[in-house]
Amino acid sequence: MEEEVTDAEGQIPQSPINLGTSDSLYENLEHIQILACGTSWHASLVGKYLLEQLAGIPTMVQYASEFRYAPAPLTKNTLTIGVTQSGETADTLAALDMEKRRREGLEAEYQPRLLGITNRPESTLGQMVSQILETHAGIEVGVAATKTFVTQLVVFYCLALDLANRRQSLSPSRIEDIIASLRQLPAEIEQLLEKQDRHIEELAHEFAETQDFIFLGRGINFPIALEGALKLKEISYIHAEGYPAGEMKHGPIALLDAKVPVVAIAMPGTVYEKVLSNAQEAKARDARLIGVTPINDQEAAETFDDLLPVPSVEELLSPILAVIPLQILAYHIAARRGLDVDQPRNLAKSVTVE
Repeated sequence: MEEEVTDAEGQIPQSPINLGTSDSLYENLEHIQILACGTSWHASLVGKYLLEQLAGIPTMVQYASEFRYAPAPLTKNTLTIGVTQSGETADTLAALDMEKRRREGLEAEYQPRLLGITNRPESTLGQMVSQILETHAGIEVGVAATKTFVTQLVVFYCLALDLANRRQSLSPSRIEDIIASLRQLPAEIEQLLEKQDRHIEELAHEFAETQDFIFLGRGINFPIALEGALKLKEISYIHAEGYPAGEMKHGPIALLDAKVPVVAIAMPGTVYEKVLSNAQEAKARDARLIGVTPINDQEAAETFDDLLPVPSVEELLSPILAVIPLQILAYHIAARRGLDVDQPRNLAKSVTVE
């Protein structure tokens, strides 16, 4: 178990991030489990990556609807995080309630520690858990969450950095560098929207009749491939699947032909060359390749048929930018098909228990 590190006077180093959470939530912390559904589950997968790679805490992400019927074995000193945009997602609330009840009355190290991440702190979730991290996204009009997904990611970055500071798993200078880079992202998102919206709209016209899409990503951007696919299927009603890029050859490659576009997230970093290699395998099967890549990346330009360029940032921060063109692509394809992008058929903002 990695203990919180203190200075010579026994104090936790001052954190550059103030989340307003109680220190008792993190005392002797050994494990984190995250319960969520849909888009929030994808954000939680990015959160798992950050919590493990930055703070060094073993983290498990569970579908709330499955956790209720097959909960993980009880572990000591475990923080349970419920993630829901509305704070009213019934499966997530039910899973949190079950976890709270099954830990009550046990010895101290097994007692429930519940943290909520939501856009609505006044919600049922806010009443259920003792600590809330509010995403401050404002009203999410569309059923298919977009801006709240991005703000959930930001909360996970903040939480992981706070824990990294407490455990001193990152140097103070590295933490400050990441925070400084996070502060630059809003301006880069504005730049992306301003320069790419028209280009993506024009590209979307070519896929109004497409029946299937495959999205590929690796590492921290694999959940972004899942989220890109979910957005497309939610609002355009096109069948779309997200895969880890390295898994394509283990089955999905059989689906590829000229009628199945492949969207690959290829951001510079540890898995960049691997993603390009996987994309080239798809290209060899006549698939049309669309790449989410850094602006002016020559190697990517030679690999992909179409580019969705984003500002160049380090791999760790790339999910926040990489998801934006995928959201815009789904929007424009749905609009081209004459569909209601805010109120997709068969979907509701808060859903019942399954």
